[in-house]
Amino acid sequence: MTPEIMKSTAVRSHLDYLESEAVMILREVAGQFERPALLFSGGKDSIAIVKLAEKAFRPAKFPFPLVHVDTGHNFEEVIRYRDEMVARLGERLIVASVEDSIRRGTAAEEKGKFPSRNAIQAVTLLEAIAEHRFDCCIGGARRDEEKARAKERIFSVRDEFGGWDPKNQRPELWHLYNGNIHHGENVRVFPLSNWTELDVWLYLKRENVELPSIYFSHEREVLPYMGQIFPTSKFVTIDAADEISKRKVRFRTVGDMTCTAAMESEAADVDAIIHEIMTTRSAERGARLDDKRSEAAMEERKKTGYF
Repeated sequence: MTPEIMKSTAVRSHLDYLESEAVMILREVAGQFERPALLFSGGKDSIAIVKLAEKAFRPAKFPFPLVHVDTGHNFEEVIRYRDEMVARLGERLIVASVEDSIRRGTAAEEKGKFPSRNAIQAVTLLEAIAEHRFDCCIGGARRDEEKARAKERIFSVRDEFGGWDPKNQRPELWHLYNGNIHHGENVRVFPLSNWTELDVWLYLKRENVELPSIYFSHEREVLPYMGQIFPTSKFVTIDAADEISKRKVRFRTVGDMTCTAAMESEAADVDAIIHEIMTTRSAERGARLDDKRSEAAMEERKKTGYF
């Protein structure tokens, strides 16, 4: 091996390998499917995938639209970021509305103090898949997030009802991905499967990617509940006994405002967030109220079409 080759090999980081794998997966999607879509939530993972799609396909347009399943309970900062990003990229955005599903009677509004629409996003997603005849949906799930997601293949087949069977998945040897499906079936593809939360943040830092402001420390009115602190909003029922306060917080995940807890933090930039992740012992999705409903909450939602 020549010194030049040895030098170029030595400087390749683990992020380079993760990036190469993800870019290859995105190109496999473009080659194997007729009507793919990229599910975009406005969260850091889907933002990272958009950046990877730029690496995979620029200067051409993306071979798929961005699809946002809009609960109507979103953080305003995230929606603003979404619209600004789409305008900058010049790509197509499809917004599938949970509110429309509720009006049609295909999804039922949850009641209670924190009426989350997170679970019924699956209904709206399946309706969007049927309407636009998507045969593949690219998602930002990672195996380190949650034990049900750790069971997923990178190419994960859903049946004609959108269901997922964790006991019936295809082998993926030597980076070979099988996208063959029967009529009515759908494939969910996860290019970030082998990434960790820390990997995503290191990559976003390296690529100098702008992010929604809720990821960084800011002062916000919050409601302590079940040992966590939730943002107040018009979607949450405030009782007389509730103790509302203002605290400096940030969010580790982006989801429905009624189920996504904040964490107290002074991390105001990416470097501080990376340090915080490296030293914290709490799970990333430990801030999601809907994941705490049972030990198998995520798996049960995935079996019925959830992301």
